[in-house]
Amino acid sequence: MTAAVLREAVGDRLVCIFVDNGLMPKGKVELVQATFREHFRMDLRVVDAVDAFLTALDGVADPQQKRMVIGHEFIRAFKSEAAGIRGARFLAQGTLYPDVIESGHSVGGTAASIKLHHNIGGLPPELGFELIEPLRDLFKDEVRRIGEHLGLPRDIVWRHPFPGPGLAVRIIGSVTHPALELLRDVDAILLEDIRAAGWYDRIAQAFAVLLPIRTVGVMGDDRSHAGQHVAAVRLVESTDFMTADWVRIDGEVLASISSRIINEVRGVNRVVYEISSKPPATIEWK
Repeated sequence: MTAAVLREAVGDRLVCIFVDNGLMPKGKVELVQATFREHFRMDLRVVDAVDAFLTALDGVADPQQKRMVIGHEFIRAFKSEAAGIRGARFLAQGTLYPDVIESGHSVGGTAASIKLHHNIGGLPPELGFELIEPLRDLFKDEVRRIGEHLGLPRDIVWRHPFPGPGLAVRIIGSVTHPALELLRDVDAILLEDIRAAGWYDRIAQAFAVLLPIRTVGVMGDDRSHAGQHVAAVRLVESTDFMTADWVRIDGEVLASISSRIINEVRGVNRVVYEISSKPPATIEWK
């Protein structure tokens, strides 16, 4: 949305940089490239920074520290790519007002810090660019109205939000390549099933979380334990994402999601459904 707004302001002078940090869901990188190059016809530069991010995140389990690491690595990758763009002086990002509030800021001054967002608390003090955040004072529903006003396709305007730190904050514990691959497969099944059942547009945000625990299961005639993960499914309904409630989805849909994940994703033998509202819980787990 930020790119669409800026294109209205600066036209072809806009250069978009997408940092592939290896923390995206399945198919996200290809979707971004198709959206920006084929639909928007924008100048998009894709930076392969997967190894750099996973190396920096190695052994980091604390969610706040993850955001700090991701924020710093993003700027490092962005600066490296921007160095090849003549006259690049500005960095624009899609910070929304809920990000600002949860990071301990508000238009009225300070607020209670719930969690740092990588694009606020995770940025280094010296960016080297002038920061532009055209959506900073807006809630998600207001941003969507802008998207509709600009004539953007409905599937772009109403696409479920995805956190800036990506799957790193949906893996409870250290981020590893095997854990990312596991969660990508789980998440893909979840989204496929809610779309097939006609629930995607009735849900504000749907995602899976990989938990750092092992549980006993039955594989054939044997008990399974080592290497078997628990996946949590989170579906919420919300307008502004400052408050949210869990979705009372049909049990048959949940049964299908659970069955497919357990049978198709090697390494997951248990699926749980979270039924917490915001507040007191947050939408994301970390």
